[in-house]
Amino acid sequence: MAERNELILADFFLGRAETKPDHQILTFEGAGVREDEVRTYQEIWINAQKIAAAMIDRGLEPGDRFGLLIMNHPEFVEIMAAASLLGCAFVPIDPRTRGAKLAYTLNNSSCKGIICADYSVAQLEDVRDQVPTLNWVLLLETDEPGSDTTAGDIRECGSLGEVLGGPEVTLDRLLKDPNDTVQIIYTSGTTGDPKGVTISNLRLGSSTIFGPALKMEPGDKPYTGLSLTHGNAQSLTLLPAIGMDLPVVFSRKFTKSRLWDVTRKYDCTIFNLLGGMTSAIYSEPLKENDTDNPVRMVISAGMPAIIWKKFEERFDLKVIELYAAVDGYGLFINYGDGPIGSFGKMPEESEFKIVDDDGNELPHGEMGELIGRPQQGEVKVEYFENEEASEKKTAGGWVRTGDVCHRDEEGWFYFDYRKGGGIRHNGDFVNPGFVEQVLAEHPQIDDVFVYGVPAASGAPGESDVVAAIVVSEGFDPGSAFDLCRKDLEANFIPSYLQVVDAIPKTASEKPQTRFLLEQFTPDGEGIYQQS
Repeated sequence: MAERNELILADFFLGRAETKPDHQILTFEGAGVREDEVRTYQEIWINAQKIAAAMIDRGLEPGDRFGLLIMNHPEFVEIMAAASLLGCAFVPIDPRTRGAKLAYTLNNSSCKGIICADYSVAQLEDVRDQVPTLNWVLLLETDEPGSDTTAGDIRECGSLGEVLGGPEVTLDRLLKDPNDTVQIIYTSGTTGDPKGVTISNLRLGSSTIFGPALKMEPGDKPYTGLSLTHGNAQSLTLLPAIGMDLPVVFSRKFTKSRLWDVTRKYDCTIFNLLGGMTSAIYSEPLKENDTDNPVRMVISAGMPAIIWKKFEERFDLKVIELYAAVDGYGLFINYGDGPIGSFGKMPEESEFKIVDDDGNELPHGEMGELIGRPQQGEVKVEYFENEEASEKKTAGGWVRTGDVCHRDEEGWFYFDYRKGGGIRHNGDFVNPGFVEQVLAEHPQIDDVFVYGVPAASGAPGESDVVAAIVVSEGFDPGSAFDLCRKDLEANFIPSYLQVVDAIPKTASEKPQTRFLLEQFTPDGEGIYQQS
């Protein structure tokens, strides 16, 4: 048996199952429509071994990849531990993902199989014949809306429920090297095809010791409704919480209307959010009991400066703002001791600067790309089977963040916007190509170009999505929105359709955004919003 290392997730849960077997560490709240799902450390470890054994039976070997297409369920955490146990890598995919983006992600990572929920299996079946490496499906059968599919309805499909209901098994860890990949998280693909960021067992496990740096304390009870398919929920809630044995609460998905009721019911003291979510929460009607909640701290990324203090005062809590990226380097944190709007000062043992397009450092106050590196040693960002992109990301020994920022005279850093063609909407970087592809298939849309306008929410770096379209006679805007709702995840659906006679382009057929921006007003002629 390999020597234990608690920065390996499988070893972490094995150790906790031995020392604190009955500690109820996970609660996935039922939202009033189902029973809460609670897991102890022992239950997580038992289930992780069952899942790992089922994947071995399906031919999965160390180094292989498999997809994970589910919302927030306790099985998600057990699958993470199973991947670590097997020495395999899981590829978390937002369960709203569909069509070309879903097929691309599965193909690019050469997934041998996938664990999928019944409510997301339809979009998997739509592209399954396009993914030749996909040999098996394990179906998580739920009571969610749209969940009437069973494993028997799908070819080469097994029931995850039957696996978890089967006899206990005991497996030794197959992972040999803690530096081997345990997870591949795909970028949004803002300037091209999405890239898979490889996450090693050691990097993932390091988040279990990060609680104190986030100001988590004994007695805290963190909460999130953010998706575990993204690094934020994993690295800022799940892993630092369990590292301190803090009971952690999850919702299936984010809900602004129930947020405070959930925190009160479960006595949650911390939650995390992304920029666009902040304005949504703040826009809820004022209530007499707004300050009557147990939350003492919000971990934010993109808190609009204009409502920062008002948010703290209205809900009687402290905001800490941070900046990091799954394919980046370093972590900035403003614990509230810095200026409103800043995400922090330069991290210790790191060097960051703001540069122009030629790599020249800019004076304080000027906007440019944020780049960083450690003061000692080398920095490494590895994109799955994409050496060219990996080398470009760290050219010259500096990590290029792709974010335009500025720094004040006191050394505080501020985020301004995302460099390149991407659009950040409600915390997600939207790839315009996926939206354009869907709208281009509408029979009455002749040309389409997708771009961003400053978000009505006012969140820094956030945009609303605009689809400029050229249409034929009799065009129905509602049908275009219906098509987007069918084929796109929620944050990719355009906020506005902008009907134009022609999309202005250069001689090389490159659309000219500035002319579209000049024509755009939210209530202008030819502008349609979702109903």
